Amino acid sequence: MRQVERWHSDRIGFDMTMARWGHWGTPVLVFPTAGGDALEIEREGLVTACGELIEAGRVKLYSCDSVAGKAMLEAWGAPEQRLRLLGAFHAYVRAEVIPAIHADSGGPALPIVAAGASIGAFNALAMVCREPRWFSTAICMSGTYDVQRFYDGAWDDELFFASPLHFLPGLGGEQLDQLRQRFVLLASGQGAWEDIDESWRVADVLGSKGVPNRVDAWGPEWEHGWGTWHRMLPTYLDELA
Repeated sequence: MRQVERWHSDRIGFDMTMARWGHWGTPVLVFPTAGGDALEIEREGLVTACGELIEAGRVKLYSCDSVAGKAMLEAWGAPEQRLRLLGAFHAYVRAEVIPAIHADSGGPALPIVAAGASIGAFNALAMVCREPRWFSTAICMSGTYDVQRFYDGAWDDELFFASPLHFLPGLGGEQLDQLRQRFVLLASGQGAWEDIDESWRVADVLGSKGVPNRVDAWGPEWEHGWGTWHRMLPTYLDELA
C-alpha cells in the first residue's frame, strides 16, 4: 500500500523522502512530529488507525520528512541557521510537496487537508494559513504553536512569516479572503504533557481575523502521545475529509 519517493531538495539542502498510502480519495498531508520522518506515521500506527478510510478510498495519506522540526528539536547549529531551515522547509512544501501531491492525485481539483500532531500541528496550521489556495482544512492535534522558544530567543522575518501566531494579526488582502473560506480544527487532550491553552490562543487569533475554527477538548484521560492521535485523526478525517 505504501509508495515512497526520494529526491534532493536544493531549497533545504538534503535528500527528502515523501510517502503515500492509498490510491483514491481526499489527499491528506500529515506532517511528522518534531523529530519524525516521512515514515513515522506508519511506524507509530497512525496509518493503520486510518486504515478503514484508506481502504474505502475516502483518503490518501501523504507525509514528508520533518527536517526543520528535527533541527528545532535537536538544536542544530546557530539559531539563525535553524530559522532559515524553517523557512526553507515551508518553501519546500509549497514548491515541491504540493506539486507532487497534485501530480499523484490528478491536479488541484481536490484541495489538500493538512494534519499533524505536536510540531506537526504547527506545520499543518502554518501551511493552511500561508497557502490557503491549496489547502481546505487543517487538523491540528495536541499542537505546539509558539515555537520561538526553540530558537534561543532569536527572531527574524523567517520566524515571523512561518508562525501564524505572529503574522496572522496583520494579514489582509486575497490571502485572508481565501483563508476565511477554510477551516482549522484544534484538538487537544488535557492529560499529561498537553497544553490546550496553546490551542485557545490560536483560536483567538483566527477568530479575530474571521477564520472559521473550532477547539475540541478531549479531557484529562487523553495525553500527548500516539494513542491520542490514533483516535483523533480518523475521527476528524471521517468528519471533514
